[in-house]
Amino acid sequence: MSHPIKTKIDFDKPGTQNGMLEVPHSYNLSAWSQLQIPIMTISNGEGPTVLVMAGNHGDEYPGQIAIMNLMRTLVDKEILGRIIMIPILNVPASRAASRLSPLDGKNFNRCFPGDPYGSISDVLADYLTTVLFPMSDIVIDLHTGGRGVYFYPCAHMHMVDNLEQRKKMVQATEAYNTDFALLYADIAGKGLLPVEAENQGKIVVTTEMGGGEVVSSGIHRLCQDGLKNVLIHFGVLQGEVLTRESLGMAPVRWIQALSQEDYLFAPESGYFEILVEAGSDVSAGQPIGALHFPERPQRNPELIVAPSSGVAIAHRGPTLTRQGDLLFCLAHDVSEECRADLHSKD
Repeated sequence: MSHPIKTKIDFDKPGTQNGMLEVPHSYNLSAWSQLQIPIMTISNGEGPTVLVMAGNHGDEYPGQIAIMNLMRTLVDKEILGRIIMIPILNVPASRAASRLSPLDGKNFNRCFPGDPYGSISDVLADYLTTVLFPMSDIVIDLHTGGRGVYFYPCAHMHMVDNLEQRKKMVQATEAYNTDFALLYADIAGKGLLPVEAENQGKIVVTTEMGGGEVVSSGIHRLCQDGLKNVLIHFGVLQGEVLTRESLGMAPVRWIQALSQEDYLFAPESGYFEILVEAGSDVSAGQPIGALHFPERPQRNPELIVAPSSGVAIAHRGPTLTRQGDLLFCLAHDVSEECRADLHSKD
Protein backbone atom coordinates (compact mmCIF):
# COMPACT_ATOMS: atom_id res chain seq x y z
CA MET A 1 0.00 0.00 0.00
CA SER A 2 1.35 3.41 -0.93
CA HIS A 3 1.81 6.03 1.76
CA PRO A 4 -0.78 8.84 2.05
CA ILE A 5 2.06 11.42 1.91
CA LYS A 6 3.17 12.10 -1.66
CA THR A 7 6.11 13.95 -3.18
CA LYS A 8 7.44 14.58 -6.67
CA ILE A 9 11.00 14.13 -5.36
CA ASP A 10 12.76 11.09 -6.83
CA PHE A 11 15.12 10.10 -4.02
CA ASP A 12 17.18 7.89 -6.37
CA LYS A 13 17.81 10.62 -8.93
CA PRO A 14 21.21 12.37 -8.97
CA GLY A 15 21.50 16.15 -8.83
CA THR A 16 19.46 18.75 -6.96
CA GLN A 17 15.70 18.59 -6.49
CA ASN A 18 13.36 20.94 -4.64
CA GLY A 19 9.85 19.88 -3.77
CA MET A 20 7.21 19.33 -1.12
CA LEU A 21 5.96 16.56 1.08
CA GLU A 22 2.22 16.72 0.38
CA VAL A 23 0.28 15.67 3.47
CA PRO A 24 -3.50 15.18 3.02
CA HIS A 25 -5.40 17.59 5.21
CA SER A 26 -8.93 18.97 5.27
CA TYR A 27 -10.41 21.79 7.30
CA ASN A 28 -13.59 23.89 7.45
CA LEU A 29 -12.99 25.80 4.21
CA SER A 30 -11.40 23.02 2.15
CA ALA A 31 -12.43 19.39 1.97
CA TRP A 32 -9.52 18.61 -0.37
CA SER A 33 -6.39 20.28 0.87
CA GLN A 34 -2.83 19.41 1.78
CA LEU A 35 -0.14 20.53 4.16
CA GLN A 36 3.00 21.23 2.11
CA ILE A 37 6.36 20.67 3.80
CA PRO A 38 9.45 21.92 1.89
CA ILE A 39 12.08 19.28 1.11
CA MET A 40 15.31 19.35 -0.92
CA THR A 41 17.63 16.56 -1.98
CA ILE A 42 21.14 16.71 -3.41
CA SER A 43 22.74 13.50 -4.66
CA ASN A 44 26.15 13.08 -6.24
CA GLY A 45 28.39 10.02 -6.43
CA GLU A 46 28.96 7.40 -3.77
CA GLY A 47 28.60 8.21 -0.09
CA PRO A 48 26.25 8.12 2.89
CA THR A 49 22.71 9.42 2.98
CA VAL A 50 22.14 12.12 5.60
CA LEU A 51 18.65 13.26 6.59
CA VAL A 52 18.82 16.77 8.09
CA MET A 53 15.75 18.20 9.83
CA ALA A 54 14.63 21.03 12.11
CA GLY A 55 11.32 22.46 13.26
CA ASN A 56 10.30 19.27 15.04
CA HIS A 57 8.94 21.80 17.51
CA GLY A 58 7.74 24.91 15.74
CA ASP A 59 9.14 27.52 18.13
CA GLU A 60 12.75 26.33 17.72
CA TYR A 61 14.14 28.44 14.89
CA PRO A 62 17.99 28.37 14.73
CA GLY A 63 18.03 24.91 13.13
CA GLN A 64 15.33 25.90 10.66
CA ILE A 65 17.39 28.90 9.56
CA ALA A 66 20.60 26.83 9.44
CA ILE A 67 19.05 24.33 7.05
CA MET A 68 17.47 27.04 4.88
CA ASN A 69 20.88 28.67 4.55
CA LEU A 70 22.37 25.31 3.65
CA MET A 71 19.70 24.71 1.00
CA ARG A 72 20.50 28.03 -0.67
CA THR A 73 24.27 27.58 -0.72
CA LEU A 74 24.99 23.90 -1.37
CA VAL A 75 25.65 22.68 -4.92
CA ASP A 76 25.79 19.06 -5.99
CA LYS A 77 29.51 19.09 -6.78
CA GLU A 78 30.18 19.68 -3.05
CA ILE A 79 28.28 16.50 -2.11
CA LEU A 80 29.56 12.93 -2.02
CA GLY A 81 26.52 10.80 -1.38
CA ARG A 82 23.05 12.15 -0.68
CA ILE A 83 21.66 14.80 1.62
CA ILE A 84 17.93 15.18 2.29
CA MET A 85 16.95 18.47 3.93
CA ILE A 86 13.64 19.30 5.63
CA PRO A 87 14.05 22.72 7.27
CA ILE A 88 10.60 22.87 8.87
CA LEU A 89 9.06 19.55 9.88
CA ASN A 90 6.17 21.03 11.83
CA VAL A 91 5.09 23.80 9.46
CA PRO A 92 1.82 24.74 11.28
CA ALA A 93 3.62 25.00 14.63
CA SER A 94 6.46 27.03 13.10
CA ARG A 95 3.97 29.53 11.66
CA ALA A 96 2.27 29.78 15.05
CA ALA A 97 5.52 30.00 17.09
CA SER A 98 4.20 26.99 18.99
CA ARG A 99 5.77 23.86 20.38
CA LEU A 100 2.65 21.83 19.60
CA SER A 101 0.92 21.49 16.27
CA PRO A 102 -2.16 23.75 16.14
CA LEU A 103 -3.78 21.25 13.74
CA ASP A 104 -4.02 18.36 16.20
CA GLY A 105 -2.54 19.69 19.45
CA LYS A 106 0.19 17.06 19.45
CA ASN A 107 3.86 17.21 20.34
CA PHE A 108 5.40 15.84 17.14
CA ASN A 109 8.37 14.51 19.11
CA ARG A 110 6.04 12.14 20.97
CA CYS A 111 4.32 10.70 17.89
CA PHE A 112 6.79 8.03 16.76
CA PRO A 113 6.68 5.51 15.21
CA GLY A 114 3.50 7.16 13.92
CA ASP A 115 0.31 5.97 12.30
CA PRO A 116 -0.63 6.34 8.60
CA TYR A 117 -4.31 6.47 9.65
CA GLY A 118 -3.86 8.87 12.58
CA SER A 119 -3.80 12.63 12.92
CA ILE A 120 -1.60 14.78 10.70
CA SER A 121 1.35 14.54 13.13
CA ASP A 122 1.00 10.75 13.30
CA VAL A 123 0.94 10.45 9.51
CA LEU A 124 4.10 12.52 9.10
CA ALA A 125 5.87 10.55 11.85
CA ASP A 126 4.95 7.33 10.05
CA TYR A 127 6.38 8.69 6.77
CA LEU A 128 9.70 9.41 8.46
CA THR A 129 9.67 6.01 10.16
CA THR A 130 8.77 3.92 7.10
CA VAL A 131 10.13 5.93 4.16
CA LEU A 132 12.89 8.42 5.05
CA PHE A 133 14.66 6.70 7.97
CA PRO A 134 15.14 3.38 6.12
CA MET A 135 16.92 5.13 3.22
CA SER A 136 19.16 7.18 5.54
CA ASP A 137 22.44 6.30 7.24
CA ILE A 138 22.56 9.42 9.44
CA VAL A 139 19.67 11.38 10.99
CA ILE A 140 20.23 14.95 12.24
CA ASP A 141 17.42 16.53 14.29
CA LEU A 142 18.16 20.13 15.36
CA HIS A 143 16.47 21.53 18.48
CA THR A 144 16.54 24.38 20.96
CA GLY A 145 14.73 24.60 24.28
CA GLY A 146 11.93 26.51 22.53
CA ARG A 147 10.25 29.34 24.36
CA GLY A 148 9.96 27.33 27.56
CA VAL A 149 13.58 26.37 28.33
CA TYR A 150 16.97 27.93 27.71
CA PHE A 151 19.87 25.52 27.14
CA TYR A 152 23.51 26.42 27.15
CA PRO A 153 24.12 25.52 23.48
CA CYS A 154 25.16 21.89 23.23
CA ALA A 155 25.01 18.79 21.09
CA HIS A 156 23.52 15.80 22.88
CA MET A 157 22.75 12.11 22.47
CA HIS A 158 21.31 9.01 24.10
CA MET A 159 23.52 6.28 25.49
CA VAL A 160 22.54 3.67 22.88
CA ASP A 161 23.34 0.02 23.58
CA ASN A 162 25.01 -0.78 20.25
CA LEU A 163 28.68 0.05 20.82
CA GLU A 164 29.62 0.74 17.20
CA GLN A 165 26.57 2.96 16.74
CA ARG A 166 27.38 4.70 20.04
CA LYS A 167 30.98 5.42 19.05
CA LYS A 168 29.90 6.98 15.75
CA MET A 169 27.30 9.10 17.54
CA VAL A 170 29.92 10.26 20.05
CA GLN A 171 32.28 11.28 17.24
CA ALA A 172 29.50 13.15 15.45
CA THR A 173 28.37 14.86 18.65
CA GLU A 174 31.92 16.06 19.23
CA ALA A 175 32.13 17.27 15.61
CA TYR A 176 29.49 19.91 16.42
CA ASN A 177 32.25 21.64 18.42
CA THR A 178 30.00 22.75 21.28
CA ASP A 179 31.49 23.46 24.71
CA PHE A 180 29.37 20.73 26.28
CA ALA A 181 28.22 17.35 24.99
CA LEU A 182 25.22 16.08 26.94
CA LEU A 183 24.03 12.53 27.57
CA TYR A 184 20.34 12.82 28.37
CA ALA A 185 17.40 10.66 29.40
CA ASP A 186 13.76 10.76 28.30
CA ILE A 187 11.85 11.90 31.37
CA ALA A 188 8.80 13.38 29.61
CA GLY A 189 7.33 10.46 27.73
CA LYS A 190 8.05 8.14 24.83
CA GLY A 191 7.74 8.36 21.06
CA LEU A 192 10.75 10.56 20.27
CA LEU A 193 12.04 10.99 16.73
CA PRO A 194 15.70 10.32 17.70
CA VAL A 195 14.76 7.11 19.53
CA GLU A 196 12.94 5.71 16.49
CA ALA A 197 15.94 6.50 14.29
CA GLU A 198 18.30 4.96 16.88
CA ASN A 199 16.16 1.83 17.03
CA GLN A 200 16.61 1.49 13.28
CA GLY A 201 20.39 1.61 13.78
CA LYS A 202 20.91 5.12 12.45
CA ILE A 203 23.68 7.46 13.56
CA VAL A 204 21.70 10.24 15.25
CA VAL A 205 22.90 13.78 15.93
CA THR A 206 20.77 16.18 17.98
CA THR A 207 21.27 19.60 19.53
CA GLU A 208 19.83 22.07 22.02
CA MET A 209 20.80 25.50 20.67
CA GLY A 210 19.67 27.95 23.32
CA GLY A 211 15.99 28.81 23.49
CA GLY A 212 13.57 31.70 23.86
CA GLU A 213 12.43 34.41 21.48
CA VAL A 214 15.82 36.12 21.13
CA VAL A 215 18.54 34.20 19.26
CA SER A 216 22.03 35.66 19.39
CA SER A 217 24.30 35.82 16.36
CA GLY A 218 26.68 33.48 18.22
CA ILE A 219 24.06 30.76 18.52
CA HIS A 220 23.09 31.10 14.85
CA ARG A 221 26.76 30.87 13.89
CA LEU A 222 27.37 27.84 16.12
CA CYS A 223 24.28 26.06 14.81
CA GLN A 224 25.25 26.65 11.19
CA ASP A 225 29.00 26.06 11.49
CA GLY A 226 28.47 22.95 13.58
CA LEU A 227 26.01 21.49 11.08
CA LYS A 228 28.45 21.98 8.21
CA ASN A 229 31.28 20.47 10.22
CA VAL A 230 29.21 17.39 11.03
CA LEU A 231 28.38 16.92 7.34
CA ILE A 232 32.09 17.20 6.51
CA HIS A 233 32.85 14.74 9.32
CA PHE A 234 30.56 12.18 7.70
CA GLY A 235 32.15 12.78 4.28
CA VAL A 236 28.91 13.84 2.59
CA LEU A 237 30.12 17.45 2.31
CA GLN A 238 33.62 18.11 1.01
CA GLY A 239 35.97 20.18 3.14
CA GLU A 240 38.32 20.04 6.11
CA VAL A 241 36.95 18.88 9.44
CA LEU A 242 37.48 21.47 12.18
CA THR A 243 38.20 20.30 15.72
CA ARG A 244 38.04 22.23 18.94
CA GLU A 245 41.82 21.89 19.14
CA SER A 246 42.29 23.34 15.66
CA LEU A 247 40.00 26.22 16.65
CA GLY A 248 42.08 26.91 19.78
CA MET A 249 39.35 25.77 22.18
CA ALA A 250 39.43 23.46 25.17
CA PRO A 251 38.29 19.84 24.72
CA VAL A 252 34.55 19.23 24.80
CA ARG A 253 33.20 18.67 28.31
CA TRP A 254 31.02 15.54 28.48
CA ILE A 255 28.17 15.80 30.99
CA GLN A 256 25.12 13.71 31.73
CA ALA A 257 21.60 14.17 33.06
CA LEU A 258 20.32 10.61 33.29
CA SER A 259 18.39 10.62 36.57
CA GLN A 260 14.95 12.01 37.38
CA GLU A 261 16.63 13.94 40.20
CA ASP A 262 18.62 15.93 37.60
CA TYR A 263 15.41 17.68 36.50
CA LEU A 264 13.99 20.24 38.95
CA PHE A 265 10.32 21.20 38.70
CA ALA A 266 8.36 24.12 40.16
CA PRO A 267 6.69 23.13 43.45
CA GLU A 268 4.28 26.07 43.14
CA SER A 269 3.19 28.64 40.58
CA GLY A 270 4.78 32.07 40.60
CA TYR A 271 7.37 34.35 39.01
CA PHE A 272 10.69 32.59 38.47
CA GLU A 273 13.96 34.40 39.15
CA ILE A 274 17.09 32.79 37.70
CA LEU A 275 20.06 33.09 40.06
CA VAL A 276 22.75 31.37 37.95
CA GLU A 277 23.50 31.47 34.25
CA ALA A 278 23.08 28.41 32.04
CA GLY A 279 26.39 26.58 31.78
CA SER A 280 27.47 27.56 35.31
CA ASP A 281 29.00 25.13 37.77
CA VAL A 282 26.95 24.93 40.97
CA SER A 283 27.44 23.32 44.38
CA ALA A 284 25.10 21.10 46.36
CA GLY A 285 22.77 23.27 48.43
CA GLN A 286 23.46 26.41 46.41
CA PRO A 287 20.39 28.55 45.61
CA ILE A 288 20.03 28.57 41.83
CA GLY A 289 16.56 30.04 41.45
CA ALA A 290 13.69 31.63 43.35
CA LEU A 291 9.91 31.54 42.98
CA HIS A 292 8.09 34.79 43.85
CA PHE A 293 4.38 34.98 44.63
CA PRO A 294 2.51 37.98 43.15
CA GLU A 295 -0.65 37.36 45.19
CA ARG A 296 1.40 37.66 48.40
CA PRO A 297 4.37 39.89 47.55
CA GLN A 298 5.36 40.12 51.22
CA ARG A 299 5.95 36.33 51.31
CA ASN A 300 9.57 35.21 51.07
CA PRO A 301 10.38 33.55 47.77
CA GLU A 302 10.74 29.80 47.55
CA LEU A 303 14.42 29.11 46.95
CA ILE A 304 15.32 26.41 44.44
CA VAL A 305 18.57 24.80 45.54
CA ALA A 306 20.87 22.43 43.69
CA PRO A 307 20.43 18.93 45.12
CA SER A 308 24.00 18.07 44.11
CA SER A 309 27.05 19.65 42.52
CA GLY A 310 27.01 19.89 38.74
CA VAL A 311 26.37 22.11 35.72
CA ALA A 312 23.16 24.10 35.31
CA ILE A 313 22.95 23.18 31.65
CA ALA A 314 19.39 24.51 31.19
CA HIS A 315 16.82 26.64 33.00
CA ARG A 316 13.27 27.83 32.50
CA GLY A 317 12.85 30.65 29.99
CA PRO A 318 9.64 32.56 30.85
CA THR A 319 9.36 34.30 34.19
CA LEU A 320 5.70 33.37 34.57
CA THR A 321 5.77 29.80 35.86
CA ARG A 322 3.17 27.18 36.65
CA GLN A 323 3.46 24.42 39.20
CA GLY A 324 5.20 21.47 37.57
CA ASP A 325 7.16 23.48 34.98
CA LEU A 326 10.81 22.53 34.52
CA LEU A 327 13.03 25.04 36.31
CA PHE A 328 16.50 23.54 35.87
CA CYS A 329 18.31 20.64 34.29
CA LEU A 330 21.36 19.84 36.39
CA ALA A 331 24.04 17.78 34.64
CA HIS A 332 27.14 16.07 35.99
CA ASP A 333 30.56 15.41 34.55
CA VAL A 334 30.91 12.03 32.88
CA SER A 335 33.48 9.91 34.69
CA GLU A 336 36.79 9.05 33.07
CA GLU A 337 35.69 5.41 32.92
CA CYS A 338 32.45 6.35 31.17
CA ARG A 339 34.27 8.67 28.75
CA ALA A 340 36.56 5.79 27.83
CA ASP A 341 33.50 3.59 27.36
CA LEU A 342 31.89 6.18 25.08
CA HIS A 343 34.84 5.98 22.70
CA SER A 344 35.32 2.21 22.94
CA LYS A 345 34.24 -0.35 20.33
CA ASP A 346 34.40 -3.24 22.79
